[in-house]
Amino acid sequence: MAKDYYETLGINKSASKDEIKKAYKKLAKKYHPDLNSDTGATEKFKEINEAASVLTDETKRSNYDQFGSADSRSNGFNGFQGGQGGFDFGDIFGEMFGGFGGGNRRRGPRRGQDLSYEMEVELEDIVNGGEREIVIPRLETCSKCKGSGAEKSSDVEICKKCGGAGTINVVRRTPFGAFQTQSTCDACQGRGKTIKHYCSMCDGSGRTENHRKIKIEIPKGINSGVTLRMSGQGEAGEREAPPGDLLITIYIKKHKIFDREENDLYIEIPISFIDATLGGEIKVPTINSEAKLKIPPGTQSNTLFKMKNLGVPYFRSSRIGDQYVKTVVYTPKNLGKKQKELLEKFANSMKEKMNPEKGFFDKIKEKFS
Repeated sequence: MAKDYYETLGINKSASKDEIKKAYKKLAKKYHPDLNSDTGATEKFKEINEAASVLTDETKRSNYDQFGSADSRSNGFNGFQGGQGGFDFGDIFGEMFGGFGGGNRRRGPRRGQDLSYEMEVELEDIVNGGEREIVIPRLETCSKCKGSGAEKSSDVEICKKCGGAGTINVVRRTPFGAFQTQSTCDACQGRGKTIKHYCSMCDGSGRTENHRKIKIEIPKGINSGVTLRMSGQGEAGEREAPPGDLLITIYIKKHKIFDREENDLYIEIPISFIDATLGGEIKVPTINSEAKLKIPPGTQSNTLFKMKNLGVPYFRSSRIGDQYVKTVVYTPKNLGKKQKELLEKFANSMKEKMNPEKGFFDKIKEKFS
């Protein structure tokens, strides 16, 4: 054989039509002259077209396998007429060029870019909700041309090359015949319009740089790391295209006295030896004010008390978390002589009750003696 079509497509002789199509598609995209400007790409493309046109036609493939030619009456390749193969080559060109005979590749002005911003807020803002004002640099619609990019409205004209369509028809000649495809108009970059005189303020871009104050609503109960999306508050689009969005990521500062676990708040409160022993009522700080908490007689250190509905609201819900108070019994220092005598007298009256560890070990000794 003068040419090995199977080797050209990188397949074996038992390859199915689907395998041939897959191999051809891969090589066509690699070597098509419109996609590959390397020397020799055009000749390589012709070779893989010739091989595919023969191997996808059952009669030509049979003749080629027997006689080394697609035509049993000759020893050479007589050419390929488009549409005679075993699959639609137009589908492949459509994928590569945006449609066979009429795909639309119009790009047009691009939407504005999204902007990202990180904001630190206080725990109080999360409990009560709030509003913050930030200043962001961004591209905004030009105030002079209103985003058109033209010095005057009369300077905007329909593109003469594409007639306002934004695309132009391109005829490509291949071994299968002439294929008409569409591509973005290079005169107007797919916009369909051209500008005779550009705006003197924005130089035709339709946008200018600015610093803008924006108010941010902080939702109650939002968690740290959550991102809020403000539609249309990003950068302006190209020449009247839609604007982008502003993405605000919320981070919560660590509080001085409260710890947050999901929607509950935790705080440690010191209480006196007297309150712990006899019981009483103390004032406890809350996130917004203070509240009263009853201390039962005999309260021990690290006792946890629950105060309902004094925590963090649930996000987009009417539910509210709780506040937990851990008591820490305060041991007085620098006692006076009389105070020490009174405590010693009290200790003697309590005996082992003042030393629970000793009483515990005495009971263990009694059990095993």
